[in-house]
Amino acid sequence: MVVNFVNTYSDEKGEECGVLAIYSKTGKNVAPLLYRALIALQHRGQDAAGFAVHDGKGIQIRRGVGLVDQVFEPGDLALEGDLGIGHTRYPTIGKCRMCDVQPSIKDNIATAHNGHVANYEVVKKDLEEKGYVFSSTVDSEPILYVLHNLKDAELGAKHVMENFEGSFSDVVIMDDKLYVFRDPHAIRPLVWGENEDFICFASETVALDVNNIPYKGDVNGGEFITVEKGNIVSRKQLVEKEKKHCVFEYVYFSRPDSIINGVEVYQARTRLGEVLAQESPVEADVVVPVPDTSRTAAASFARSLGIPYEEGLIKNRYIGRTFIMPSQEQRINAVKLKLNPLKSVINGKSVVLIDDSIVRGTTLKEIVRLVRKSGAKEVHLRITCPPVKAPCFYGVDMPTYKELIANNKTVEQIKEYLDADSLNYISIDGLKRAVGIPICDGCLSEEYHSDYVRNLAKEEKLK
Repeated sequence: MVVNFVNTYSDEKGEECGVLAIYSKTGKNVAPLLYRALIALQHRGQDAAGFAVHDGKGIQIRRGVGLVDQVFEPGDLALEGDLGIGHTRYPTIGKCRMCDVQPSIKDNIATAHNGHVANYEVVKKDLEEKGYVFSSTVDSEPILYVLHNLKDAELGAKHVMENFEGSFSDVVIMDDKLYVFRDPHAIRPLVWGENEDFICFASETVALDVNNIPYKGDVNGGEFITVEKGNIVSRKQLVEKEKKHCVFEYVYFSRPDSIINGVEVYQARTRLGEVLAQESPVEADVVVPVPDTSRTAAASFARSLGIPYEEGLIKNRYIGRTFIMPSQEQRINAVKLKLNPLKSVINGKSVVLIDDSIVRGTTLKEIVRLVRKSGAKEVHLRITCPPVKAPCFYGVDMPTYKELIANNKTVEQIKEYLDADSLNYISIDGLKRAVGIPICDGCLSEEYHSDYVRNLAKEEKLK
């Protein structure tokens, strides 16, 4: 069993999972394609993985704790069945229990879910009163039980859309059919593609690419799709609401080679760097990205200002999530395990460090320290996300108000804490221009889009 620990002193952000569904039009086995697609979605969750395959008679499920290539055996890829769903799970604090590993299954229904049900306790209590016993804490379980209780996938999806607060992109096997739906605000991503042999739904287009399935578009917010024998037989708009796509998909989470909500992530990050350069220019000798997700924006920031771009921080790719570090010396050593500065790039120079966001600020503080110790004359920080001032209730594992540095300090105070010569964030308007589609900015502006979540935020602020 792999046990993961969240580093309380890290600026790492977590996102709740990746989902996948594949249906063969020609009766081919989908297990090998599920495996390849889950490998492509591994960045969305490294705690656990699983898939469920319908063989024409029933659902066979394979799942476990660990990385995709650790969970599945060669025999799992030989499972017979032309319909399957899959899931990768984001790491959480402490042990991952097998009951928390998706897909979730009950009788003839299997579900895989990406998102967060903010009113989980409310819907859980309602289902417990109907006789359902919960064995996990994952949000897919109440969705599974609603579908099971109503015995009708469309009615179940509509009930979830109207009564569950938060975000959800879900794929469901029910009998021998595939059902797909997305929350009305379309917060978490869900794309689809099709070729002559297969139809596929996934969190990102990289899961389509790895199986040579062309991207066709996105599941709309509030849409319910029925797939039978590998073909879409209906697409229904059950609930209509304003679109609020998660901005962190473009800033941080998704692979740059993915297209989600019709926007290529690489191009969005390129524009983030360009807008940041327009809003916060600086005179410097070199632009250095904090690996990995800020690379694209750093390159375009450097091009826009005519400053050389260099890889000045080398990442150890074989270091996983670090243990909680109680002392300052241990925290410094933890950063050194992950990153090593190139003195030939940094020494004697005015350096611009580009990072995607600042959450707690503790990791970035140690990175600035490393860069200074490597001989940097100046260290300027430019951030491609505005200050994160509030928690997320829609699927991003974001700290509490008390832990968020931008909730407790001004930009000038953050600059002093990080020991930077200058610090500038992209503006919220600049972020919106760069991404180019409607976004959820609740964690940046505290303008949440439902009364329930606004009340949750007020309660959290009082803690």
